[in-house]
Amino acid sequence: MEAVTAPAPDPAPDPGGQQPRPRRARSATESLLSIVLGLDAILIFFVALTVFRFGSLPPALAFGGGAVLIVVLVLVGRLLRFSWGHWIGWLLQVLIVSIGVLVPLMFYIGAGFAAIWIYCFIVGRRLDRRNAAFRASTSSTDSTNHKEQE
Repeated sequence: MEAVTAPAPDPAPDPGGQQPRPRRARSATESLLSIVLGLDAILIFFVALTVFRFGSLPPALAFGGGAVLIVVLVLVGRLLRFSWGHWIGWLLQVLIVSIGVLVPLMFYIGAGFAAIWIYCFIVGRRLDRRNAAFRASTSSTDSTNHKEQE
């Protein structure tokens, strides 16, 4: 039980004697949107299988296009730290809805995933603003308390 509740040990320095870099804090928006893009990638895997089964595209194009789109979705999930990564995510949502040209049901499924993207975008921004306000009030309170102690 102690192993579960004990604090994690400090990371050991690498052989060069340098401490490892601390992990970058991810925003709530970045976390939520990367989850949606991961779910989109899983969806595209099944869509590629469906397109192959229905014969909407030749097998090489169905699987190759699906694989490329999956890789792009995963890569864009890593680029969401930048504002332009969000714009690429929006374009990918439009692309996923447009797959309805090949599989008409994808108009509805893609719209559902786009709705999840929009919801996560709005809620993530709201959480980021709230967290920023909390950090600002905490840091101003800490600096005030530090001055009073001196």
